[in-house]
Amino acid sequence: MHSLRPEAAGALAAVAPRDLATRPVLVAATIGTGLMAGLYLAFDVSVMPRLARRDDEAYVTAMRRVNGVLDNSGLFGLLFLGVFLATGLAAVLQRRRERPEAARWTGAATALYAFSVAVTVCVNLPLNRRLARAGSPTGADLAAVRKAFDRPWRSANVARTLACTAALGALGRALVLHGRGAAHGA
Repeated sequence: MHSLRPEAAGALAAVAPRDLATRPVLVAATIGTGLMAGLYLAFDVSVMPRLARRDDEAYVTAMRRVNGVLDNSGLFGLLFLGVFLATGLAAVLQRRRERPEAARWTGAATALYAFSVAVTVCVNLPLNRRLARAGSPTGADLAAVRKAFDRPWRSANVARTLACTAALGALGRALVLHGRGAAHGA
């Protein structure tokens, strides 16, 4: 078994617990942001185009079911809010480690992800609730319910996709800069 050289052992002992968490928190934020960007993108390129070909009743029914599954998924809620917290924490830890460039990129990612959270809370969730409260509309009412929901929801989802994708890019840059700082002993 190899033992640490005295100077390496001393350096390791001097590392505070928050310093050990810096990279894993940044990695977790990056992975979570990628998952959220992928979820939103799946709606943009797959779910919504497929539903667009359905009649009004099938569209409204499917969106209600999808929203119900996501609203009642503890895993989705944990990921949605956990990414926001992890990204913010990663920015704070980068700043504390005196890695200003990585901190700036992580801060930008936090702001971009916060924008996606705001869009979700201010646009997508209220639309989902309105769709759920619409009762059992028929005929022209069903078409009006769909029309009031579809375009604003899809536009907001595109904004979330773009914000999360940009946040993912910023976190990727922060990871590179974090790695450079570690390689130089920062």
